[in-house]
Amino acid sequence: MNKLSFTILINAPAQSVYASMLGLNNKSTYEYWTAAFNPTSTFEGNWDAGSKIYFVGCDENGKKSGMISQIELHEPLKVVSIRHYGFLDGDQEITIGEMVESWAGGYETYFFEATLTGTMVTVELDAVDAHKDYFLETYPKALQRLKDLLEK
Repeated sequence: MNKLSFTILINAPAQSVYASMLGLNNKSTYEYWTAAFNPTSTFEGNWDAGSKIYFVGCDENGKKSGMISQIELHEPLKVVSIRHYGFLDGDQEITIGEMVESWAGGYETYFFEATLTGTMVTVELDAVDAHKDYFLETYPKALQRLKDLLEK
């Protein structure tokens, strides 16, 4: 796994950035920034520590797919750590097998740090070689969408 890190300064209070990034008050704020990955991106579940959560969207044929994950750590306004351990193929959960083994157990962690001018958001992500370039290209675009949403 490759450990990737992305950071962006958003000129908005930490509470607003945190709530918008997770879609806590309005799921559409989460869907807005994650549309950089898939225009139909959303989540099913909640962000409570220990909770199972699905990160889903539709593929080019309209079939639901995505990742099965668990919220490992959630300290409001500070950190949210997500462990990915399987994927959805339609309504079927796949948590074992060759397609899962290469990336299962990877983490995606969001850090929020209040600054004098706003909030520093850092995302640390485990990525397999096959997806490294995609994340290096797409994650900065996604975070810029979050920044644009909050600074307008």
